[in-house]
Amino acid sequence: MNEKTLRKDIAMSLEIKKILYATDLSKNSIFAFRYAVDLADKYGAKITILYVLEALSATGVTVLSAYLGPEHLLENVEERRGHIKERIGQRLQAYLEKVPRESPRLDASQVDVVISEGYPAEQILEQADKLECDMIVMGTHGKGFLQQTFLGSVAKRVLRRAHKPITIVPLPSSASASNLDEI
Repeated sequence: MNEKTLRKDIAMSLEIKKILYATDLSKNSIFAFRYAVDLADKYGAKITILYVLEALSATGVTVLSAYLGPEHLLENVEERRGHIKERIGQRLQAYLEKVPRESPRLDASQVDVVISEGYPAEQILEQADKLECDMIVMGTHGKGFLQQTFLGSVAKRVLRRAHKPITIVPLPSSASASNLDEI
């Protein structure tokens, strides 16, 4: 293989057209979103925002069905889904209003929102494949003094099993509550 062909093969393998941004809507997810937007701007990629409604255990489903009734349990899930989609929309709109002239630029038409149900790590990986995303971006939580050593359990599971490039964004130590609430 000649050098020109090798460069072309490497460039093609680094093509990023679609980024899966997984969020739990925590404050740290704001920082991860900024990374996703920056990467999308650099590569001319689209972003799919994924939120995973965590699966209830069989016992949880039984108890809630007995308490709420099966039809109300389903209504509750749909209500949560709508609420989450609304919160994501509000955050996206706040971002678009806050940085319209700054780079990186983001247009609402470049963003899709997907809400799935299941175990977060499994759903992130499954949706990344199903939606044909080229990269995954997600945040992680720093919990206690071990934050420098250990990733969050979801991030760790995704990282171990991912077959795509993944960017895990930690919460900066200099982050304050005031700049976390900006968007």
